[in-house]
Amino acid sequence: MEKYNIEPYEDRDESRDFRKEEAYLRAKKKVDAIVGFYWHLAVYIVVNIFLIILIGVNSGEGFTGFGPYATAVFWGIGLVFHFLGVFGANFLFGKSWENKKIEEYMEKERQNWE
Repeated sequence: MEKYNIEPYEDRDESRDFRKEEAYLRAKKKVDAIVGFYWHLAVYIVVNIFLIILIGVNSGEGFTGFGPYATAVFWGIGLVFHFLGVFGANFLFGKSWENKKIEEYMEKERQNWE
């Protein structure tokens, strides 16, 4: 039995292209998730306006009470979780917000020193 000594072949251009393609696929997946969220939001708005009007007009209570808004409330909870899944929990209070607030408070301190 003959053994072959095979050196691993590494083409630096190929690995660079592979990393670029992986980055592109990750970015595309993120964009698709964002588009999916906005479609979910649009459908949520249209369907719930229709349901609120339909239930409010046809119920004895009208637009008072929880009935006309129940679907919007519970679906809205799911929409919030979809939002957090797509944009992350740090969307509102992420690093850029923190840095902005730090700069704002430092500026106030500088004005107090003068």
